[in-house]
Amino acid sequence: MPDSLEQFFNKVDELSGSFINDRLASAIKIQSVSDDPDKHTELDEMTNFLVAELEKLDVAVKTYDIGDRPDKKAIKLPKVVVGRYPKISDSKKKTILVYGHYDVQPEGTGWSHCPWKLEEDNGRLFGRGTTDDKGPVLSWINALDAHQQAKVDIPLNVLFCFEGMEESGSIGFSQFMKNNKELFASVDAACISDNYWLTTRKPCLTYGLRGIDYFTITVSHRGVQLHSGMFGGTVHEPLTDLVILLSKLVDSKGKILIPGVNELVDPMTLTEKERYKKIDFQMDDFYSSIGSEAAIYDNPTDTLMHRWRYPSLTIHGISGADSSTDETTAIYPNVTAKFSIRTVPCMPGDKVAKLTIDYINSEFAKLGSKNTCEAALFGESVPYWMGTPDDTNFTAGSNATERVYGTANKPDLTREGGSIGVTLDLQDTLADKSIMLLPVGTSNDGAHGPDEKIDKRNYIDGAKLLGAYWHYFAAQA
Repeated sequence: MPDSLEQFFNKVDELSGSFINDRLASAIKIQSVSDDPDKHTELDEMTNFLVAELEKLDVAVKTYDIGDRPDKKAIKLPKVVVGRYPKISDSKKKTILVYGHYDVQPEGTGWSHCPWKLEEDNGRLFGRGTTDDKGPVLSWINALDAHQQAKVDIPLNVLFCFEGMEESGSIGFSQFMKNNKELFASVDAACISDNYWLTTRKPCLTYGLRGIDYFTITVSHRGVQLHSGMFGGTVHEPLTDLVILLSKLVDSKGKILIPGVNELVDPMTLTEKERYKKIDFQMDDFYSSIGSEAAIYDNPTDTLMHRWRYPSLTIHGISGADSSTDETTAIYPNVTAKFSIRTVPCMPGDKVAKLTIDYINSEFAKLGSKNTCEAALFGESVPYWMGTPDDTNFTAGSNATERVYGTANKPDLTREGGSIGVTLDLQDTLADKSIMLLPVGTSNDGAHGPDEKIDKRNYIDGAKLLGAYWHYFAAQA
């Protein structure tokens, strides 16, 4: 890399005060909560803020209306912001698509800092959105700003794409991508910075995400609520039937008991197995994350494999029955349980759904109950996603990470247990083009929780990382 990259790094450090106190502080005070339709004016304010910041840097910006909110028909969904730099793309240069989101989670409870005012405490920057995802979005903008002020040329075309509904399922974004495929026709690769390091010690690149199928089971009888003293032992009780069915889904060690589901999982390859051995992760890291020692596996490799590359089934709750601490004697007539299955290659959502629903119906029939049972898929399946961790996109991310954090910090190659549905939307549009997740924040940032933060060093180094990535990607043949 040319000496100009070091010139860019120095300018990031020089501008760090304004990146924090002006740009990030201004963004955090905007309550752009997509889950609350009454915050639509704040979402519009955040849209306008990003447009203004990009236009200051000579980015050609256009916003896209993606329809009305399903929860309030008279209110528009927040717009998608698309920016092109330079304004007229150089056909001789590669093009990188940069995705991020500008909406945030609701405030929630338990904060010891003001969620809507950026507060610095012991090298940490607190506020809703600092790490998810306003901080990383602004890191991209900071990288562009520092390049310009350092008079260092960005050696490729950058296409920014920021949406405002990710925290609410990216409503409308999939259709936007389908309707505007021509915008992305010249893209060579894409980068998402909306995830986190596996620990607080070492950077990572993420090449896989689990998908999710969400289900409900409802057991009912046509009668009314009954008294257990009068009818207990004489009727088929819906909650008893439901609990028995739930016990048939997964065992205490996390093994899915639905026939045929585990057989869909791709076998482990030698290359993948070796990749896990190189990851810097200890059981103490896991215990710290979960706040206890209730781990099923006692070694890091098995823990990570079952967190990322194997499916899981989680029972999330039961509605329709009493949830108080009072002594209750009711037999409730309609009860519903909800559970999810996290899917991995190669588990098609429709096949998993059919296996699951057929199995529940079969097990219910064995009970001989006179109640009714309905098992159903809840919402839409989110498929798993797998990238290619040895392609040129990931090589560029790895080289940039080593340049910023040092050769001793060659990034871990990780997958994630959660689901980011927008990754599939991007992949569908970009076809065979590479997508990489390049995180800025760390594992203890507390995204979605109280006292969400990003370390000051990570926010500043994040601009260096993302900017360096542009250079390393452009330099490859």
